[in-house]
Amino acid sequence: MTGASVRAPAYALETADTVDLFETDERTGLTEAEATARNVHNGLNVLPTGRATSAFGRFFRQFKDPLVYVLLASAAVTLSLGQLVDSSVIFAVVLLNAVVGLLQESRAEHALAALAGMVTTEVRVVRDGAPIRLRAENLATGDIVLLRAGDKVAADSLLLSAHSLQIDESALTGEAAPVTKVPGALARATALADRRNIAHAGTVVTRGEGTAVVVAIGAATELGLINQLMTATGVPTTPLTRKLAGFSRRLSVGIVALAVVLFVIGLLRGYRAGEMFTAAVTMAVGAIPEGLPAAVSIVLAIGVVRMARRGAIVRRLPSVETLGSTTVICTDKTGTLTTNRMTVTTVVAGGRTHEWTGGHPLPSALRECLLTGVLCNEAQPANGTATGDPTETALLTAAGEAGLDVGAERSARPRVDVLPFESGRNLMATVHRTADGRLAGYLKGAPEKVLALCHDQLCEDGTAGPLAEGQRETAEALARRGLRVLAFATFTPAAEDAFPAGTPPQGLTLVGFQAMHDPPRPAAVAAVAACRRAGIAVKMITGDHGETARAIARNFALADGEPVVLTGAEIAVTPDDTLAGVDVFARVSPEQKLRLVTLLQERGNVVAMTGDGVNDAPALRTADIGVAMGRSGTEVAKEAADMVLANDDFATIEAAVEEGRAVFDNIRKFMAWTLPTNIAEGLVILVAIVLGAQLPMLPVQVLWINMTTAVFLGLALAFEPKETGIMARRPRPPGQALMTADLLRRITLVSVLLVAGSFAVFTWQLRAGASVTEARSITVTVFVFAQIAYLFSCRSLDRFRPTGWNPWVLGGVAVMVALQVSILYLPLMNELFHTAPLTVAGWLLVLGLAATTFLVAELDKFLWRPRRRGPGSSRPSERGTSAPARGHHSG
Repeated sequence: MTGASVRAPAYALETADTVDLFETDERTGLTEAEATARNVHNGLNVLPTGRATSAFGRFFRQFKDPLVYVLLASAAVTLSLGQLVDSSVIFAVVLLNAVVGLLQESRAEHALAALAGMVTTEVRVVRDGAPIRLRAENLATGDIVLLRAGDKVAADSLLLSAHSLQIDESALTGEAAPVTKVPGALARATALADRRNIAHAGTVVTRGEGTAVVVAIGAATELGLINQLMTATGVPTTPLTRKLAGFSRRLSVGIVALAVVLFVIGLLRGYRAGEMFTAAVTMAVGAIPEGLPAAVSIVLAIGVVRMARRGAIVRRLPSVETLGSTTVICTDKTGTLTTNRMTVTTVVAGGRTHEWTGGHPLPSALRECLLTGVLCNEAQPANGTATGDPTETALLTAAGEAGLDVGAERSARPRVDVLPFESGRNLMATVHRTADGRLAGYLKGAPEKVLALCHDQLCEDGTAGPLAEGQRETAEALARRGLRVLAFATFTPAAEDAFPAGTPPQGLTLVGFQAMHDPPRPAAVAAVAACRRAGIAVKMITGDHGETARAIARNFALADGEPVVLTGAEIAVTPDDTLAGVDVFARVSPEQKLRLVTLLQERGNVVAMTGDGVNDAPALRTADIGVAMGRSGTEVAKEAADMVLANDDFATIEAAVEEGRAVFDNIRKFMAWTLPTNIAEGLVILVAIVLGAQLPMLPVQVLWINMTTAVFLGLALAFEPKETGIMARRPRPPGQALMTADLLRRITLVSVLLVAGSFAVFTWQLRAGASVTEARSITVTVFVFAQIAYLFSCRSLDRFRPTGWNPWVLGGVAVMVALQVSILYLPLMNELFHTAPLTVAGWLLVLGLAATTFLVAELDKFLWRPRRRGPGSSRPSERGTSAPARGHHSG
């Protein structure tokens, strides 16, 4: 049967019947051709998506805003008063804002959708008789899947075999404790939570391993049935955008209240009610930065795309905001700081040390040590190489170099039981049936764990002898060379089911050690140095021996002097105050990782934590930024993380922090540019009404400025390149407000300058004999060109020379100049916006005031820059930080 589901419940079938029913083979699986044909017939293994909101629906959603309601009411009133031009312009502003909002929202949605597609689930299946990895969407019914700890189950699958297999089904059934899974048919009436022979899509393997046959995919799975009851969710928001939206709402309430007061004052001064109503509303709209949250979303979306180009796939948008504040990075060693290309360099067996080059004579002890590495191993030989975990592939390579035939040795000793590797016990054991029918057991793991289980050792001639003293010292000496050390042992099982309680055997025979070299990533060395210069402490958390970790930490210069190293056993008895100053944590448990993250956060740090295993998930969720490995990471780790490293490289974390700082910089630049204009526009109308003077700008002209400058000038700042020296600053304190004292001073200064300049030029023009229309035209032009000049100053808030090239700025300025010239010189625009052409003297005045705005902003940088902390004064904050304590995200 090749359908997407079976008529009889799969859990009620015997395994052999299910294999036959789905026309598959338990040993060889489906052929690639048959799997492809089933995908074509049944569809891909994906859940159907909910109905997306149409473009028209998203367009009309832009009008659901109190400010838009006020604008529409204003347009209606002006129309009823016969002011057709003004009402038409207001309607045009509302329409343009809706179009811009739609484009911004669409861009953000597309960016997030593209990133979601980059984080894909991979599964291990047997096809054409060989284990392979493929994307979960390509699973077909009848596929034989291989499950192990850390895997996310991609389709409903009936178990064929299981070894200590436990699955977390809380996402499906709500049951908190992992469920032990075993093969065997169940009654038809068995409830979902009691189906112990099924691995359901969307659940997570927490322990053990097993094989299963896929019986349902996509919408036919239990998860698919639940998915059909769900509706599509909206566009995700972030703490920053919510904070800005709240800021805009509070400001809106205050300014609308002020507008009411302005309306009353205007009436008392003899202005017409219709004129005052429009003026008051326009003052409010001009003063409110209603486009700020949308602009911030664009900045964040651009930052996310830039991070993705550098290999950092952001799964949760708030991570972009948090990255720039990171003060501590807790990183794994293997594959993140190092290349994860293991090579066996030293083998110790039978009391002799062999510096490994291959081609060695094979005395009994050496051969047994290499053979143990072959049999107690999940890697698979393939085309002269090996696939699987780099540590295990290195063991196969070393054995092959010594002349052992991996395939022949495994065929001669088929495996009958396994105790899978888990970080809690740091070892793996297997049981095999020899050619003469005996049972033989093989074990590998951390030296201290294995030695604690051994009572004797294998001598060079192959005989067993007393366990020699100094074995632990031998392993430590290898570790001090920066090598990863594994110990190997053998045992004689009493039965095929040698690990009924999931516990390792006792009374082992030590057969030797194999030590591997994992070279550091060149880019990671430089990245660690860059992070430390940026005031970010880098702490290494590894499962390696403490001496191995110390040697690696020296190579990476994680500390100014000798790195402080603690092992898991030492951590358990070390007070929190001491832990904060430790550089390297070796042989740590998942609970200790979680303790470390929590401790650092309680001291006010913003913590990024890397992880790849199922046991890393609690720490990844608790950290401010959970970082999972894209290549080597389990699906559990990826689900728990905020960011996934496509290349598993520490340098990518440093790059992401750099981009996060750039994102925050660009948000502040946009605020510094837009708020003075908004405030000044409102104040110009407010002051004129209060003083009983003529309005320097008409409401329709204020709307013109808002309509054009925000689109063609402001959004260009979202594309600003990151500034030179951005990683030479200390991290931004997590509790620091967006509106800092420096930013508030700059906004106030420019706002006052714009208000004073507009009134001065308006008054001067009237006294020089210009008409009111001409005076207002030059005032509007002063605002526009002052914004253009100030835009160049805002490209850097504390530097005189911006970093890099931003063609969006030049393009936006060119368009804005062309539009402003058109409003001054085209008769139709003159009529619509009540403008008139400027004289040469008028243009000189405009350019002079624009230049003054630029120079005043630059002078402010010069006067206040010495009071700021210099870029080179940062120090890593690994001993704790003075930043206020903060809450943890729920990631």
